[in-house]
Amino acid sequence: MIKHVQIKVTGRVQGVNFRYATQKRAMELNVTGFVRNEQDGSVYIEAEGETSALEQFAEWCKRGPSRADVRGVEMSSSDLKGFTGFDIAREPW
Repeated sequence: MIKHVQIKVTGRVQGVNFRYATQKRAMELNVTGFVRNEQDGSVYIEAEGETSALEQFAEWCKRGPSRADVRGVEMSSSDLKGFTGFDIAREPW
């Protein structure tokens, strides 16, 4: 079953290649969506995929790439948006 999740990752997650590593991991798991830096220093992710792939993806987000220091991960479900790839989005500010 395909699901949609929104994920906010906090800690030292900007300037450590978090977005690029997230994109790579998502593509390995066949997860679609996007990742972007937020002005408050967090990383925001919207992701869609099979339940098992999203579970693996969420577990990876709790660690992130080797230079990251993840302090928190908030996740919620939302309606499907039909993403076709996994992009690194521009910051909204």
